[in-house]
Amino acid sequence: MLMGSKASAQFAPARRHTAVEHNGAAERERHSSGQVIENIEVHGNDRIEASTVLSYMVVRTGDTFNQDNLDRSLKTLYATGLFKDVTLHRSGDVLQVQVVENPIVNRIVFEGNHAAKDEDLRKVIALRSRAVFSQQTTAADRQKILEVYAQKARYGADVTPQIVRLAHNRVDVVFQVNEGPQTLIRKISFVGNKNFSEARLAGVVSSKETQWYRFFSSSDEYNPERLRYDAELLRRFYLANGFVDFQMINATGELSPDRKSFYVTFTLNEGPRYRLGKMDIRSSLRHVPAASLRKYIELFPNQWYDGNAVQHNATNMEEIIQSKGNPFAVVRPEIARNPEKRIVNLLFDVSEGPRMYVERLDINGNTITQDSVIRRQLPMAEGDPFTAMYKKYSKQALQDLGYFSSVSIDQSQGSAPDRVNVAANVVEKPTGEFSLGGGYSTDVGIIGNLGLKQHNLLGSGVDAGISGTMAYYQRQVDLSVTDPYFLNRNLVAGVDLFYIENKYQTYQNYSEGRYGVTFRLGYAYTNHLSQSWNYSLIHRTIGGSWSETSFYILDQAGSSLLSQIGTTLTYDTRDSRLQPHKGFVARVGGDFAGAGGDEKYVRGKVDVGYYLPLDDMMGNHDWTVAFTAGAGYLADWGNGRHDVIDNFYLGGQNLRGFLDGGVGPRAVGQTTVSPADGAIHSQEDLLGGRFIYTGSMTVNFPMPFAADMGIRGRYFVDTGALAGLRVRNNYTNPNQLNYYPYKYERVSGDTLTPRISTGLGFSWKSPFGLINIDAGIPVLRKRNDRTQLLRFGFGQQF
Repeated sequence: MLMGSKASAQFAPARRHTAVEHNGAAERERHSSGQVIENIEVHGNDRIEASTVLSYMVVRTGDTFNQDNLDRSLKTLYATGLFKDVTLHRSGDVLQVQVVENPIVNRIVFEGNHAAKDEDLRKVIALRSRAVFSQQTTAADRQKILEVYAQKARYGADVTPQIVRLAHNRVDVVFQVNEGPQTLIRKISFVGNKNFSEARLAGVVSSKETQWYRFFSSSDEYNPERLRYDAELLRRFYLANGFVDFQMINATGELSPDRKSFYVTFTLNEGPRYRLGKMDIRSSLRHVPAASLRKYIELFPNQWYDGNAVQHNATNMEEIIQSKGNPFAVVRPEIARNPEKRIVNLLFDVSEGPRMYVERLDINGNTITQDSVIRRQLPMAEGDPFTAMYKKYSKQALQDLGYFSSVSIDQSQGSAPDRVNVAANVVEKPTGEFSLGGGYSTDVGIIGNLGLKQHNLLGSGVDAGISGTMAYYQRQVDLSVTDPYFLNRNLVAGVDLFYIENKYQTYQNYSEGRYGVTFRLGYAYTNHLSQSWNYSLIHRTIGGSWSETSFYILDQAGSSLLSQIGTTLTYDTRDSRLQPHKGFVARVGGDFAGAGGDEKYVRGKVDVGYYLPLDDMMGNHDWTVAFTAGAGYLADWGNGRHDVIDNFYLGGQNLRGFLDGGVGPRAVGQTTVSPADGAIHSQEDLLGGRFIYTGSMTVNFPMPFAADMGIRGRYFVDTGALAGLRVRNNYTNPNQLNYYPYKYERVSGDTLTPRISTGLGFSWKSPFGLINIDAGIPVLRKRNDRTQLLRFGFGQQF
C-alpha cells in the first residue's frame, strides 16, 4: 500500500539485460512480473476532473511502479493547492489515487480592523472568493496583513485566521484582527554629533518623537523607509554646512520590550568642517571662454562649503549657457579637499555633454487629463534636443498646472546611442474646489462667500467655476470659463458673466448693482514674459440711498454703462506660481474706458513681488520672505460720469488690519439740513481715490511643533495709502455756504500719509480643507479709518 507522502512499495528487482541484446525480452519480463501500471484510477474528486488530476502526476499508464516517480507525483498533487489530502495505493496492476479536495472560499471577512480598510487589506492578500482554499495561502495572507499594520506603526497587531465550514465543501475565511496600539517613536537620539545639538538635528529629520499635538500627523509613527529618508536628509544637511567627509554610519530603530514604542538612533561621523578656497572655471566649449562665465559664480571664498549651493550654481550656469545656443552644454563641479587647511577648492568644468535627442515622448498615469493637455506644456517634442534644463522645466510646467499630486520626468535609452525615450509620469489629484470664505469686522459683522470650481474640466484643461457671496448685505454670482490653449494655440481665452448686488447699509449708505460680461485673451512671448487683454461691458446701478447719504453719493444715483479695454504685461521668474519660494514677478497694466458707454478714464497699475529663500540662514526650505509693492493712478478724459465705484480702494486683502475700502477719502459725517427738502445729511461714505500705493513684507515660516501637521505661519507688515478725491461734483469749498447752505460737505482721509499694519497669520492644510486666518493690527492709522482685525478663509477640494 502507498499512503500519503510516505508512499512506498517493495518490488522484487528485475534481472538486468543489455538494451541491445534483450530489449524485447526485458519488456515482456516487466509485464509478466507485474511491475507496469496498467491503469490509474482517481477517486474522491468532486469538482476537479480526473484528467486534470492525472495531468499533474509524473507517472503515466505504462510506466513502472517506480518509487521516486510515485513520490514526485504525490508532491506535485500537493503543490497544486487543490487537495487537502492525497493517497496513492496499488491494487494489482492498477494505481489508485484517492484525493480529498480543498474547500472553496465562499467569502473573506475582516473583523476588528479600524486603522486599515477592508479594501486595502483585500489588495494585499492572495485569497479570493470562489477560489480554492489553502492553509498555506491563508498563512501567507496573515503575514501580509501584519505587514500592512507594520507600515501603520502597529507592530503589536495580531491576526488570527478563522475558518467557518459551510455546506457543499465551502468555507468562510475570517481574519480576526487585534490591531493593538500604535507603535510610536518614543525617543530619537543622535550619536557622534559635535557641531549640532540633538534639537537642531531633530528638526532636520522627518521622523518625530510622539507628542499629544501630533494627532493629525504620522511623523511619529515608526517606518523603516522614513528612517532611510532621514539618513539622506542628515547627509544633505551636513554637506550643506561644510562637512564634506560626513558619514552616516547607521540608522536603527529598536522596539521596546512591551512592543509599544520605538527608540530611534542615528550614528554618524561628522568629520572636519571645510570652507571654500579658490574657485575657477574651465571651458572646452568653442566660443564660450571661461573668462566670460566668471560673472556667473554666485559663491565667494572663505564661506562654509555648501554642497547644495555649489550644485545650484552649476545648474544655473548650465541653463544660462544652454539658453545662449549651446543646448548640450554641461557644467560639472569638481572639488579638491585640503584637509590640513580645511578648505575645498572648486572648479566648474564646462564642456559639451552627449548629444541626445528625444525619440519618443510618453505620457503615463493621466487617467483624467488628456494627453494633449500635458504635451502642450512640455518645452520639447519628438526630435528635439533633450537637456537637463528641458527636463527641469517640463517637471515645473506640469506641477504649475495644479492637476497632479506628483510629477516625474524619466528617461530611457532609445533605439540609438543618441536617442532617448522620455516619459512624463503623473499622478492625478482632485482638481475640483469647493470654497467657503469670509471675515469679521465691527462694521459689517460676519461676511462669507461660496464657490465651486473645476480647474480641469473633463480633463481638457479648461477652468470653469461658479461662485457667489451669500451675505445679508451682499449678493454676488460669477460664472467663469477659461481655456488655457484656445484654438490649440498659445492663447488663453476666457469669459466671465457676473451679477453683483451690494447693500452697504452698515458702512456705506447706498446699494450698488452690476451685471455684465468680460472677455479675456492672453499669450506668452517667452517662458517668463506674457501679456493679457480684456474687454468688459458692464451695466451698473447705484441707488437705495437714505436721506442721510452724502451729496457725493446722491450724485451717483442712476445707471451707467461701462465699456472698458484693459491689458497687463507680466514678467515672472518665480520657481512656482502656486507656492513661490524664490524669484521675481512684475505686472504693468492699464485700463481704457470710453470705447462706448458713459465712463471715460485711463487707469494704470504696477505690481512687483520678490521672493527670497532663507534656506542658507535657517537650514531648511520652509522659510521665505516675500516683498510686494504696487501703485496705481486713475485719470479722467472727456466728459465721463466720474463714478466712485471705478476708483481705487484700499483695505482688506491689500492692507490687512483695515476694512475693505476703509482707508482713503471719505465724506465726513455731519448734520446739515437742506432748506429745499429738509433732508439731514450726516452719513460718512467711503469714496475711494485716484492714486494708490501699497507695500508688504511677509515672512513665511514653519509653525513650531506643528509643521508636520500641515500648518505654516506668516508674519506680515503692510503699508499703503490712497488719495485723490474723484467725485462728480465737489462740495468741499466752504464758500459754497454763501450760495448753497446745504451743499457743503467736508472730506477727510484724502492724504498719502502711509498707514501701517502688522500681524500674524497661518495656513492649515487640514483634513477638512485649506484654512487661512490673518489677524492684523493697525500700527499707524488716521482718524476714522475703518479697521478689520480678523480675516479667515476655508477651502475644500474634491
